[in-house]
Amino acid sequence: MRLTKQTNYAVRMLMYCAANEGHLSRIPEIARAYGVSELFLFKILQPLTKAGLVETVRGRNGGVKLGRAADKITLFDVVRVTEDSFAMAECFEDGVAECPLVDSCGLNSALRKALNAFFDVLAEYTIDDLVKARPQINFLLGLDEFPPASMPELRAPAA
Repeated sequence: MRLTKQTNYAVRMLMYCAANEGHLSRIPEIARAYGVSELFLFKILQPLTKAGLVETVRGRNGGVKLGRAADKITLFDVVRVTEDSFAMAECFEDGVAECPLVDSCGLNSALRKALNAFFDVLAEYTIDDLVKARPQINFLLGLDEFPPASMPELRAPAA
């Protein structure tokens, strides 16, 4: 199973907003931080807004912020709104399967169990977990001018 670029960048956008807590994040800044087009991020913004994962503020000083606390947004929440299909095999698709074993096949059952385990793991991790696991995230995203003290290899040498 492979997640789409839409899901990948949706998670990244949420991580950026979480790292930029207390401020509105602007799409051009997020796009620059990740090297992705603004148009692509605007497309991703729609399902995230509709699901309440982000809020947008219009106007000259507008931007994007998390729709709820970062520790209340799971990876499963993001995947659920950004992925179109979780069909791991033909038998997962409604009305498409031509296999005579579709309703009694062990493969279907095994794949469904694997998919549910995947969802369970995603539900264990929040956006906050991803951001807090990397103390240097604000520096790497260009939100802080200087790296944290825990990254001495990136700090300027003392004069």
